Amino acid sequence: MKKTKICVWASLATLLVACGGNNFNVTGKIEGASDTTKLVMEVSNNGLWLIVDSVKPSKDGSFKVSSQAPQNADIYRLRYNDKAIYFPIDSVDNVNIESSVTAFSTDYTLSGSALAEDMMAVDKKAMLMHGANAEDMKAWKQELAQKILSDPSSILAYYIINKYIGEKPLYDPQDKDDLKMIGAVANAYNSFKPNDPRTAYLVALTVNSRRMANPVVKMDTMVVSEIPLLDISLQDESGKMQQLSKVSAQGKVVVLNFTVYNSELSPAFNKILADEYKKYGNRGLEIYQIAYDTDEFTWRQAAKNLPWITVYDSEGLSSENLPKYNVGGFPAIFIINRKGEVVERVTDIERLSSTIAKYM
Repeated sequence: MKKTKICVWASLATLLVACGGNNFNVTGKIEGASDTTKLVMEVSNNGLWLIVDSVKPSKDGSFKVSSQAPQNADIYRLRYNDKAIYFPIDSVDNVNIESSVTAFSTDYTLSGSALAEDMMAVDKKAMLMHGANAEDMKAWKQELAQKILSDPSSILAYYIINKYIGEKPLYDPQDKDDLKMIGAVANAYNSFKPNDPRTAYLVALTVNSRRMANPVVKMDTMVVSEIPLLDISLQDESGKMQQLSKVSAQGKVVVLNFTVYNSELSPAFNKILADEYKKYGNRGLEIYQIAYDTDEFTWRQAAKNLPWITVYDSEGLSSENLPKYNVGGFPAIFIINRKGEVVERVTDIERLSSTIAKYM
């Protein structure tokens, strides 16, 4: 098994508390896999995926991968090429995955925890709901509502309200009935899990969606390439006003990033940005990073050590800059091309490097 050097990022508390200690285990067998097959385990950070570890199965397809138990329940996935199987981890769980290389992510079995089995049931039902009529979809969502409301602060409730069926969200924050369910989960997290990394995202999503009662572009049909450059003007750590329209008018490719510096995954995310800036900074790449930390001092201390443009939005989650770009969680990443056009929204961190390269 190839061990990721994740001990270096000991501050990433959602991934680990320290190197060592209590681990969770993911075991299983992938029919048709061999010792040349690579399986990658990743953890979700509000839709962005970070690699935790990777493993090559034995010749008969069996495998085992372990990692430090998360402080808060998290959503993980086991990925084989571009296919993935999603599962929850809550503390020192032992999850077993059975599948095959030919039907990976479509025909599989999760066992070992009731939570994993519940998530599997949701995902398998979701596969059957592609193309379902409105009546069948409504009936299923009524079933899901009972599951959500039975434990709205659970990782399963969070997973369900963020689930997509094809390109459309299962729970659309611009639909008033769906927003009620999202709000119920947000309220539960805010009440019972105020320090969970997902809480700020859920609260921001609910608040911003309520403010956008009559959006020009609905979130479920938003095409990023059709968004004009909506200007943002904020001060950097030295007090200088940085205007996004002026930065993007310099013929550079700009990564527009909405983030929170004191997030547990922020150091890992900023390292990824630093790698891209080192690669392309001299070739016309700029990063315009907006911080939404409640503590301005924390942001200022971190910002002064970063080589790109860092600004602070003192309005926080009430800022009008968030609904401008339909930002409901952090980090959010947009690409602005050399013509000053918002051309793409990056939702998978693994695609960031290849996406930037397209416009360089």
